[in-house]
Amino acid sequence: MTTLASGTGTLTRDALTVLQPGFTGTTAPDWLLRRLGEGLASVGLFGRNIASPDQLAALTAQLRAERDDVLVAIDEEGGDVTRLEVRSGSSFPGNHALGAVDDVELTRQVAHELGLRLAACGVNLNWAPSADVNSDPRNPVIGVRSFGADTDLAARHTAAYVTGLQSAGVAACTKHFPGHGDTAVDSHHALPRIDVSAEVLAERELIPFRAAIAAGTRAVMSAHILVPALDPDRPATLSRRILTGLLRDELGYDGLIVTDGMEMRAIAGTYGIERGSVLAVAAGADAICVGGGLADDATVLRLRDALVSAVRAGELPEERLAEAADRVRALARWTGTASHPAETSQGTGIGLHAARRALTVTAAPGLGSPGTFEPLTEPPYVAALTPVANIAVGDETPWGVAAELVHLLPGTVTGSFSAGDGPQREAGENAGREALQAAGTRRIVAVVRDEHRHPWMASALDTLLAARPETVVVEMGVPQAAPRGALHIATHGAARVCGRAAAEVIAGVTGV
Repeated sequence: MTTLASGTGTLTRDALTVLQPGFTGTTAPDWLLRRLGEGLASVGLFGRNIASPDQLAALTAQLRAERDDVLVAIDEEGGDVTRLEVRSGSSFPGNHALGAVDDVELTRQVAHELGLRLAACGVNLNWAPSADVNSDPRNPVIGVRSFGADTDLAARHTAAYVTGLQSAGVAACTKHFPGHGDTAVDSHHALPRIDVSAEVLAERELIPFRAAIAAGTRAVMSAHILVPALDPDRPATLSRRILTGLLRDELGYDGLIVTDGMEMRAIAGTYGIERGSVLAVAAGADAICVGGGLADDATVLRLRDALVSAVRAGELPEERLAEAADRVRALARWTGTASHPAETSQGTGIGLHAARRALTVTAAPGLGSPGTFEPLTEPPYVAALTPVANIAVGDETPWGVAAELVHLLPGTVTGSFSAGDGPQREAGENAGREALQAAGTRRIVAVVRDEHRHPWMASALDTLLAARPETVVVEMGVPQAAPRGALHIATHGAARVCGRAAAEVIAGVTGV
């Protein structure tokens, strides 16, 4: 492969400065350390890079030994999307659970505690919170990552989250501008399109971003979505009308603009990551996020060279690239001078407290109030009706209530059931019959995730409840479907603490 010379000229350094690449492994590879010495200013971390808090702290110290002002970014939303606790599930409920409680001080406290944990590990930029208004219940990629479908609720909690996170010395990156909630397509796989008027966007999608800007968010992440009312030709990440005209000029935002992952198919599948990165910086983006799937030196060099070549060819103004690099350095300076509180992390307390408050518990008609439900005293059979995980969440993070019920009701047994390759309803009926057979005489706890989006899942529940109406149902996604079962528990998210809170109700144990 032929690349441009890797000297330390201003143009080359600026091109490296605007990149936010990932890498593989739990220690920094030699190539990454070299690029930090040449001008690379940011690194993105993912679950693959993290084994423990101590290991993460050692990794970030290794990066800072090469460049003391490096921005270390992570996608740590809490809830369903966690990198710190990718193998165990999060100690913090996600946005939808916090929105269900609707206590902005609690949201601020949760974000602050999460920020303390990140800061203790050496992370200073968090690609969170999601400010998306989840206005389309079919949304396959936002869902419980949103505070909710109410615009004002999403706005006030977005602002509280930004305030809490940044009070711990960690920069917030509010996403996904101009709003990814009204989509039924996952931008990891294709380009979503939002066909609403500019007036609707202004009154719905943009309100939480205005609140985040007013709260002082240090970064905003763009969305790979096409919004014809704003720009009929290019997705937001590549649109000067949206990033510069709307976000900068109209909303008055002057902080860092970060792209969503450029390797996502919404961009890579149409423009390619090199061309897409050039167009993004030209449109007004300051930092190019890449590395969720592409994480090597060759990718960094390709993007660096594409930016340098675009400047030399007159396709990208040199002053625009310099401006972008300056904003990256400005954020790095802020993280170096931000106030870091003297207190340390208090463990899972605030997260579990929030998860308990987020539960919505509904008893079947005729069984009285939730308080009259007779808790289980014998170990049940937990039937997890498991959808395919979206890429943002990942399939390596455990979820459900089984692990928590095993502690509270030793002897609990569990099984996982999915749609497989068959027709949706037939697959659900089969899954339901298989769960009944596996459960035997045990009480069944059926765990679902977005029942309303998965016909096979609803069918499986139909089969289970027809045969065993005493079944307990736990919904760990957006509780859009009507409650059913002898007891229905909506957790508003699948974080580990959400599973714990639900298990406590099922077993009649609280405050443990």
